[in-house]
Amino acid sequence: MGNILDKPLVLDRIKEYYKLKGNAELARFLGVAPNTITNWYGRKTFDIDVIYTKCVDIDMNWLLTGEGNMLSSDSEKEEKLPSVNQTYEGAPYFNVDFIGGFDVIVNDQTRNPDFYINYPPYNQEGVVWCNLTGHSMEPEISNGDIIALREVTTPIQYLPAGEIYGIVTEEYRTVKRVRLSQKEGFVRLIPSNKSEEFCEQEIPISMILKVYAVLGSIRKFF
Repeated sequence: MGNILDKPLVLDRIKEYYKLKGNAELARFLGVAPNTITNWYGRKTFDIDVIYTKCVDIDMNWLLTGEGNMLSSDSEKEEKLPSVNQTYEGAPYFNVDFIGGFDVIVNDQTRNPDFYINYPPYNQEGVVWCNLTGHSMEPEISNGDIIALREVTTPIQYLPAGEIYGIVTEEYRTVKRVRLSQKEGFVRLIPSNKSEEFCEQEIPISMILKVYAVLGSIRKFF
């Protein structure tokens, strides 16, 4: 008999290759619900069509067996680094700050992107790039980085806890790790920066107007 395919290990290799931190990021990358990933691990299965569609630059032999080169032959030519263009390749970038100006692009659907950023694995439907200022999420996200966002419509209390989200209320916008509070109807906004000037905050869920998953960040390179 041939070797049995270790499907949970295949999922782990996807996370390894794309530097995805946990099952929530893997779910966002593959475009499936977080509980789908949990079920795949538990039942030792996955949707092979989804894997083939999303992991186009991974060598399938390495992905399925762990043997050989992890890059596909087409990807071996050069490392995929972020690049900008005006030809709709990748995800749109708006030269605004999430904290101080992101509502402009949300409220003005006629505004065109400044350009597009082509950078797998963030070339996904619904993803937008914008700037982020402030030091509360350092060292994970630095002041001046650009972040990849995608709006989520699932109520925040049902989203994966401990992930980084962009939170929009009537009065402010902020990027923080989010966990449920012990106080019913509240969530905790947790900064990564351990300096005393940054502290956790609890806000009522009813204050939150929009939630964006922060898929990743990169240093501004243009």
